[in-house]
Amino acid sequence: MEAGAAYGAGKAGGAFDVQTFVRQPHTVLRMVSWLFSIVVFGSIVNEGYLNHQDESEEFCIFNRNQEACGYGITVGVLAFLSCLLYLALDVYFPQISSVKDRKKVVLSDIGVSGLWAFLWFVSFCFLADQWRVSKPEDNPMNEGTDAARAAIAFSFFSIFTWVGQSFLAFQRYLLGADSALFSQDYMDPSQEAGMPYAPYTNEDDTTASMGTYQQPPSVDAFDADTQGYQAQNY
Repeated sequence: MEAGAAYGAGKAGGAFDVQTFVRQPHTVLRMVSWLFSIVVFGSIVNEGYLNHQDESEEFCIFNRNQEACGYGITVGVLAFLSCLLYLALDVYFPQISSVKDRKKVVLSDIGVSGLWAFLWFVSFCFLADQWRVSKPEDNPMNEGTDAARAAIAFSFFSIFTWVGQSFLAFQRYLLGADSALFSQDYMDPSQEAGMPYAPYTNEDDTTASMGTYQQPPSVDAFDADTQGYQAQNY
């Protein structure tokens, strides 16, 4: 890690390099997750609803379960927005000068990525189970079957991309912790060498203090003053 870096990024104020940003592993995973989310909700929105000639309302291709289609679309759209949000944070991250703020961003990345990995796991299980129990008579022409399988498959793939993002964010957190620990344990080399230094004194202060110092009067002075004193007898 470069000198002065914290949580995987250098000091604030550096120039933004697009090629370096795009090649970063967490940036690649975010873009892949972004594409996967588009495939999932796009497949369900475009071909996830069917209708019969004798029915006026469309029904979900996943066993006529409207909740299955609704869940897949909701998770896909929110994951799409989350990817855009954290891509924007990745661009702005090197400009954050506060180490505490960087730590908050990295911790939120760990939590959000882990949450979306779980939600995609639920989506995969839910859609796959409803697809398994779907009745052939509801879709005799096999319309939208490729889109349904794509939604299931890319829900499964999204689990690993979000787990990967959470893992990379955790690695960035460890880098920041090591950097902070190093700064806390830092000691001045002169102190480590055990070379004591004499305390600094100012000559002007010393002269001033000597000039204002007065020697206390001697005992003879008091004796001289008391020579003329005569005790009175009462």
